[in-house]
Amino acid sequence: MLQDHAKTLTMWEGYVDWRNRPAMTGCHGGVVAASFVLVVEILENLAYLANASNLVLYLSKIMNFSPSASANIVTNFMGTSFLLGLLGGFLSDACLTTYYIYLISAAIEFMGLLMLTFQARIPSLRPSICASVNRNTSCNEAGRGQAAMLFGGLYLVALGVGGIKGSLPAHGAEQFDENSPQGRKHRSTFFNYYIFCLSCGALIAVTLVVWVEDNKGWQWGFGISTVAILSSIAIFLLGSGTYRIKVPKGSPFTTIFKVLVAAFCNSLFPKNSISNVLDTRKSPQNTTEISQEEEGHGEWKEEIQTEMNDQKFIDKSTMDKAAYPSLHCTVKQVEEVKIVVKILPIFMSTVMLNCCLAQLSTFSIQQAATMNTYIGALKVPPASLPIFPVIFTMILAPVYNHIIIPFARAATKSEMGITHLQRIGTGLFLSIVAMAVAALVEMKRKRVAAQSGLMNSTEPLPITFLWVALQYLFLGSADLFSLAGLMEFFFTEAPLSMRSLATAVSWASLAMGYYLSSVIVSIVNHITGRFQRTPWLYGSNLNHYHLERFYWLMCILSGLNFLHYLLWATRYKYRSTEPDDQRDKNDNTPSEAQL
Repeated sequence: MLQDHAKTLTMWEGYVDWRNRPAMTGCHGGVVAASFVLVVEILENLAYLANASNLVLYLSKIMNFSPSASANIVTNFMGTSFLLGLLGGFLSDACLTTYYIYLISAAIEFMGLLMLTFQARIPSLRPSICASVNRNTSCNEAGRGQAAMLFGGLYLVALGVGGIKGSLPAHGAEQFDENSPQGRKHRSTFFNYYIFCLSCGALIAVTLVVWVEDNKGWQWGFGISTVAILSSIAIFLLGSGTYRIKVPKGSPFTTIFKVLVAAFCNSLFPKNSISNVLDTRKSPQNTTEISQEEEGHGEWKEEIQTEMNDQKFIDKSTMDKAAYPSLHCTVKQVEEVKIVVKILPIFMSTVMLNCCLAQLSTFSIQQAATMNTYIGALKVPPASLPIFPVIFTMILAPVYNHIIIPFARAATKSEMGITHLQRIGTGLFLSIVAMAVAALVEMKRKRVAAQSGLMNSTEPLPITFLWVALQYLFLGSADLFSLAGLMEFFFTEAPLSMRSLATAVSWASLAMGYYLSSVIVSIVNHITGRFQRTPWLYGSNLNHYHLERFYWLMCILSGLNFLHYLLWATRYKYRSTEPDDQRDKNDNTPSEAQL
């Protein structure tokens, strides 16, 4: 009986279990294993967004930073968190696994949250509260020791979040067999519900936890986040016996770096003429250079070579007489780098959108804090505004996966139905609308403040904060289309050996957007300060800001970025138009071996 059972089991080649033993089909991977990941993501995103969504108010009201300084601190913190996702992806591929990277990163985030909890709990670790509304009167900001503890805790959290974002989505996707149609469908569904679980965590964060922070104290809010991340570690470990864990085989960054350095060195120090650059279509030498893993890729290489025959610089890395033999690159490595170069313009076009999204965590919350936040008898914390796009995302994500996509496939008779680039483009267009709406709402808010004589008052303005919810709704919808589209675009278009970093690259777009927001705020203040008495975004009173002008500027920049995106998107040719199952047959070798 046991022998018959053993014969039916197969080994996942290239995968092990958490004890470093061979992973077995029927025992490791699948929907159950991925379900643990989805639950963990709810708790992880809760812990992160519970603080990030309300952090700007903590910095301005508790730590006494100015509104613009608080906004920049938040955008730098969030940008660093997402950018460090690349580090998490790199380490997962290069030396560790997604399993251990998650555990290490979650432990680091736990330590950072502990520091922030203690600082919020102990009065001597933070400055005295300042209630001045005079734009020319500065409050006593945090001292050196207090600031060191604040930024130490924040960036430990950022390091932990980055590692988790770079490892957890890939760990979940690795639980499915991409060589079977059912596995690929489950993997696609996983990514869709990963966005859904992000929203579930965000919903709890911007409602329950934010309410606790505003009404019971910040130490309780940080404490809830600390317990959440600790609970996520326990649940992740609980699923250890079900996971299949990919064995690290070196980072794709190493391949990219090697190819680019080889091309550069061969350009400066050629040992032979450019005619010796290998032709991936005709050179017989390819058959000896291409490993067994590369067999079966002939048609794909020919297609890529035809589409990218103008990338002569990268082609130089395959010269048969290279300047340095140690930098010799195979045809497969070169073609993979070409694909990465090809999709970079699409990636860069999404940065401006994420720059707009950064405003939801900064100025938008500060706007709402000056307004009437009551809905009937219920007082809603300003940082709970993201509840509107979060609920919309939670509804739209399943509808998109189970209704819209099947209908689009039937209507267009195509494999994707709605292409990745169409989803990204929809998000970029919605960001333009969102910034225009934000500017109009700010004009209305300031007009009410002037008419009510409350320009220099801390009293709530007689205008409901639900006006600000409009920009949240548009930007939240834009985020759903763009982030989900970008993740799927990178995962399907990137070479097979580089897919583990696909989600990390998507987070990097968010990071660059947050950094760009800080840069734009600084540039705007610098330029406007030279031509006016005070900069647009200066002082401690938001009513004296020219925030509506800033939003109009963002709207114009978003429009220009959309035109830039259309330029590249209309010229882009998908890597393959074959059905997923046929393309995977071409791109993969069998991954199972009988015991």
